[in-house]
Amino acid sequence: MRETTELKKIATQVRRDIVRMVFDAQSGHPGGSLGCADFMTALYFSVMNHNPEFKMKGLGEDIFFLSNGHISPVFYSVLARSGYFPVSELATFRKLNTRLQGHPTTHEGLPGVRVASGSLGQGLSVACGAALAKKMDNDSSIVYALTGDGELQEGQIWEAAMFAAHHRIDNLIVTVDWNGQQIDGSNNEVCSLDVLPAKWHAFGWDVLQTNGNDMDVLIHTLQEAKKACNRGRPIVILMKTEMGCGVDFMMGSHKWHGIAPNAEQLEKALAQLPETLGDY
Repeated sequence: MRETTELKKIATQVRRDIVRMVFDAQSGHPGGSLGCADFMTALYFSVMNHNPEFKMKGLGEDIFFLSNGHISPVFYSVLARSGYFPVSELATFRKLNTRLQGHPTTHEGLPGVRVASGSLGQGLSVACGAALAKKMDNDSSIVYALTGDGELQEGQIWEAAMFAAHHRIDNLIVTVDWNGQQIDGSNNEVCSLDVLPAKWHAFGWDVLQTNGNDMDVLIHTLQEAKKACNRGRPIVILMKTEMGCGVDFMMGSHKWHGIAPNAEQLEKALAQLPETLGDY
């Protein structure tokens, strides 16, 4: 397992990739991507057993599904930095006829992407199917999925949550990016999530809570979630994050959900994110 100091350096570079990618394309979703940079770094560089020599079925390895596909910049950066495809390809983000589209797709065959996502609410259903398939294959590996908190306003999420509990899908760890923001405002303004831990408990899930922007705490929680597998219940991690984390003028505001920085803002952001692994 990598030291958390090294993981923090990787997460800083991932954040740097995010703001540069979105600026270069003048399109994309920086806020949630920045908030989830620590989680995605922890997952791909410390917690998951995965193989960059990508095979779609993922037999014998942990697999991940990004349900809130609009935060593709963080997904692409982590995949590239962990060896799935060249880091230089990040420069093609949202360009026509490239593999790095605004929402992850499968028709261009990007290693690491098993399902097209971004139509919110669908990823948990896919993750349930993949986890059941692993059980049928006698594969003891874990299926991970990430959803947004605004995404929980989609009814399909709760259908899948009931399905997972009913079928005792206990090789599944779902994380909710609980940043309290969505494209039109705060969750409370748009459609309150109310007492979120109690909701998941009521649906039959084991519930953990964590700080998604504290690497040490996050790693500990993810390890606890792994220990909770194979006990008859699916696991959800409610992960408190700050939208735009790492760039002070983007933090905590829904306004950075889906807009690109200008040249001056990019310069300010990069000044707060020192280069640690080398830019693309």
